[in-house]
Amino acid sequence: MLRMAETGGTAPRIEAVHRRYGVDPRQVRLVRAPYRICPLGAHIDHQLGTVTAMAIDRAVWLAFAPTPADRRVRLTSRSFAGEVDFALDAVPDRVDGDWGNFPRGAVRALQAAGHDLRCGIVGVTDGGLAEGGLSSSAAIGVAYLLALQAANGLVVAPNDNIRLDQAIENGYLGLRNGILDPAAILLSRRDQLTVIDCKTMTHEVVPAGAGLRPFRVLIAFSGLRQALVSTDYNRRVGECQQAATALLAATGRGGTQALLGHITQEEYDAHAGVLTGPPSRRAAHVFAEMARVRNGVAAWRRGDTAELGRLMTASGHSSIHNYECGAPPLIDLYDILHTTDGVYGARFSGAGFRGCCVALVAPEAAEDAVASVRRRYARARPELAAEAPVLLCDSDDGARLVAQ
Repeated sequence: MLRMAETGGTAPRIEAVHRRYGVDPRQVRLVRAPYRICPLGAHIDHQLGTVTAMAIDRAVWLAFAPTPADRRVRLTSRSFAGEVDFALDAVPDRVDGDWGNFPRGAVRALQAAGHDLRCGIVGVTDGGLAEGGLSSSAAIGVAYLLALQAANGLVVAPNDNIRLDQAIENGYLGLRNGILDPAAILLSRRDQLTVIDCKTMTHEVVPAGAGLRPFRVLIAFSGLRQALVSTDYNRRVGECQQAATALLAATGRGGTQALLGHITQEEYDAHAGVLTGPPSRRAAHVFAEMARVRNGVAAWRRGDTAELGRLMTASGHSSIHNYECGAPPLIDLYDILHTTDGVYGARFSGAGFRGCCVALVAPEAAEDAVASVRRRYARARPELAAEAPVLLCDSDDGARLVAQ
């Protein structure tokens, strides 16, 4: 069985930059930006809810070198074809489906925030999990931000980098997501739960309670690779905002920003009757998910693995029935996972329109669980199963520059 862990090492990545761009290997630096999971907090970051996250021990890597005499960005990828090449003074607009959108968006975001980029970079990226659900887009965005900052001698606080990565996705890519992904990638610590308040931009890294049973993270891919910006992701965000507009009007606060995070649980309970149709179901998911996050963090603190898993599975159920975001293969995976022996809890990882599901599984049952999920998904979705790996991983630290 393939265990989901780091592959390769720093030396081959440094050598790739040397071969491609003729850079002295001693000048090459590395950024490691991990993928992430979200045990609880589905689809509430963009509504200013509180979410939970963990970085995992698989990552996007960027090996790069500053080019002080050349105000250009030149990049190749071990995962995608072609070369990205553009001037810092003339950053092209977005090109649909082009992996170069991420470095271009990073430069635009830094420049818009007032950072003076005088030095370009050359580099090589790799990271093999781009199917969706683990925030590969945020991971690579963070990697480019950190590399450009290092090359230009910029010192940027983590919270500012969270906003910069959100600017890449919101402003350059057109995806209406919140801060969960970059916050998880930048702030997480191994074997702890990162709790992120998206309204206040504050976070807490919470150690597990003494009684928490050991677990591994099981990632089950669906084989779907459709991009988020072409799904109903943005429509769901809009429906949440419709619900917020109606609820705020009912409370007499119509001038407040239309996000459900600006509405208290008591106000929602008092005025939920004004909502109908999809906005009603989206609000029902958001407020129930906020409660699941609170209860899940409490379960983590006291070491109640069973309750944490139950809440994860309930989150998945609400994502399907109230947020209505599950593509049929993802729903099949969710049903398979939460009925697999040894699994504490399971839900979609990411938006649920493509990508994967995540489960917490007892270590002693993990190998058998992987085999069972593979067999059952192959029966349910034979047309996708060949491109749908099931992998194990563990928690890890957040994004960072790595010493050679």
